[in-house]
Amino acid sequence: MPPHRANPHDDPRNDPRTDLELIDAVNHGDANAFETLYNRHRDYALRLAMRFTGERNLALDAVQDSFVYFYKKFPGFVLTAKLTTFLYPVVKHNALSLKQKARRAQGDTSDEVLKAQAAPRTGLSNAQDTDDLQVLLGNLPGAQHEVLVMRFVDGLSVEEIAQALDIPVGTVKTRTHHAIRKLRESPAAKKYFEP
Repeated sequence: MPPHRANPHDDPRNDPRTDLELIDAVNHGDANAFETLYNRHRDYALRLAMRFTGERNLALDAVQDSFVYFYKKFPGFVLTAKLTTFLYPVVKHNALSLKQKARRAQGDTSDEVLKAQAAPRTGLSNAQDTDDLQVLLGNLPGAQHEVLVMRFVDGLSVEEIAQALDIPVGTVKTRTHHAIRKLRESPAAKKYFEP
């Protein structure tokens, strides 16, 4: 059972400060502010890590490694976008790295396995429709799949995706356009695009 907190405002999940305010507080030595940032963004980081690892234990390790990396940025960290935009490439890198290490430890370094690591899995959860949609998305090239998931599952803007992936905005738009076009051309995807 978690320790009892006398005041509900002492619970880091209820902290009304914005991410920018919390980052400023961490930069000034407030460790509780970092705990709040962790609690606020750990579920996002875990869902993201699960897309790339497909294994909960590896995903948990990737989240831990990502927040350790983030913590080491203090003092002096400056947030120039949303925190999720900063976390995306960090979590992705850690997840893929851990997945690759696990595969190597199992003796499996085939090209197919390594290519599969690059394409994120969606975070959808509605049984048959989810399975069908994941198969459709899985047929997209990895780069198109990734921007589509970031845009429509994670809700990131085109600019945030460009920043997270360190690619031009035009490239994000092109990949998104081609991915949607491929999905629309698929007879199996019709039900997802009909009104």
